[in-house]
Amino acid sequence: MEISQLYDEFVSKLQKLFGKFDAEQKRFDKTNNSKISRELGYSDAQFSRLINQTATEGEYHRAIQNVDRILEIQKLETKLNSIEKPSDWKSKSVWLITSIVLLVLVIAQFILRDHQILDTGISDPIATLPRDHTLQWSFESSFIDPYVKLDDLPADCNYPCYKYQGRWELDETYKLPFFRERNGFHYLATSVVMYARCMTEKSETGNIIEGFEYQKHEIWYDKREWPIDSFLTADNLLKEDYRLLDFNDHDDFVKLANVHTFFRNEFRLDSTIIDRSGKVIGRDLEYVPLDHLRKKIDSKNLLRELQTELNRIVSNRLKDFSNPISCDLAPLVRPDFNMIKDGDKMSYDCQMTTSRFSIDYTKTYVLKDQYIKNSCISTE
Repeated sequence: MEISQLYDEFVSKLQKLFGKFDAEQKRFDKTNNSKISRELGYSDAQFSRLINQTATEGEYHRAIQNVDRILEIQKLETKLNSIEKPSDWKSKSVWLITSIVLLVLVIAQFILRDHQILDTGISDPIATLPRDHTLQWSFESSFIDPYVKLDDLPADCNYPCYKYQGRWELDETYKLPFFRERNGFHYLATSVVMYARCMTEKSETGNIIEGFEYQKHEIWYDKREWPIDSFLTADNLLKEDYRLLDFNDHDDFVKLANVHTFFRNEFRLDSTIIDRSGKVIGRDLEYVPLDHLRKKIDSKNLLRELQTELNRIVSNRLKDFSNPISCDLAPLVRPDFNMIKDGDKMSYDCQMTTSRFSIDYTKTYVLKDQYIKNSCISTE
């Protein structure tokens, strides 16, 4: 299919979402192009290429698929709303479909990330956008609205999860040394972004939260290959100077890879505690280029050995860092859930075990952008 045909199809489908298209002004009736680009998960520059007919064939194919997904979601929601069923059935079905859609979209982002189509030299939007852009789009665009709203809450406002909804981030980075056959490997958690919503399809009482979490970690190598006990106290706790250490400030430490992980959580709220469970949905390892590593490490043999060790770590050890079973129960963010606000924290004391050796660490989420900032007002 020619570019002009793909362009016409793209514009035609966008008109179903944003109204009539002005071909001369390259604008739609209902909203401006900048907002449309954000709704579709594109940068302004990428959308500008699409709407001005200067994008590549591959870009148009993927853009059309993106719009098709949005139209299908709207179609499914319309069908559900038209079925004569009890209102709670409709709500649960919509949430279930929303959850499945989110999983499919984000997994697709991980799978397609490194499969670029070579065309005219313009980079694929999938490769140029951040790995968490699909997750962000799913929760911050108007096409998918996964959150429970104030109007959805029961009359007595007894629905504990509603103030937990929104975007959470990692409060502080943390690092851990690997315990394995060879010393020198360290794992650094640099960032976490998690979107939390009330899981209405699983709980009518509002005590279960679903959290879609994007994690970014790094694997580092210490050229001195100091043993693991160099970084631990006698009680196997991390030493304070190690916790405060910045690997970037020391030539002895070399970053080997970035690890990108998509994790699905379930948080169960009890009267005093939060029980977290979940599993890894997708993971992508991004190796540091060899040209960069050669500037830090002279030995070709050592580089080959590190590559082998890194592959073993990936296949056998990474699961230890995302296993919520190794984390203790956390206290409620606040005893009165109606008082939860931006800046509040949810903290878990965890144990990471490699080769039967356990190290304690703390993972803390901080609420950065709460969805419902006002408190529910009871009508009873």
